[in-house]
Amino acid sequence: MGAKPTTDSPRQPPAERPVADRLRQALAEMVRQQGLGSEPRALTATTLCQLAAVSRNALYRYHPDVLHALRKIQREYRCAPDPARRVVQQVRGENDALREQVTRLAALVDHYYAAWMENRTLLERRERELAELRRNIKPRVTPIRN
Repeated sequence: MGAKPTTDSPRQPPAERPVADRLRQALAEMVRQQGLGSEPRALTATTLCQLAAVSRNALYRYHPDVLHALRKIQREYRCAPDPARRVVQQVRGENDALREQVTRLAALVDHYYAAWMENRTLLERRERELAELRRNIKPRVTPIRN
């Protein structure tokens, strides 16, 4: 009943597998989850140690090769923009373009407003001049002949 698992079994309990193997398998699992994109685990040493049931001290002291592989994977994922970052970058670019268009439109509105004000004052001045001319003209009456 309390038989030990044989060494022939493909999966040994976590405590019986070598630590290096557990770390490598945990690292592979983390990378696989990152590739799937569905709630990936953080690519950190803490997460790696939790998955492998290994202390962080053991990772840093006895397994620098696994730690080096983790750092390499972290750099790769930092450099490769994920879909959400791409969307954010695209939206930021669109926002910048829209801000530029708004700035141009505001300048155009200012230009047309200044032109309207100038034409309005010119028209008012012309109307005053015409009104004065009309006041100064003496009406002449011409008889109509039948």
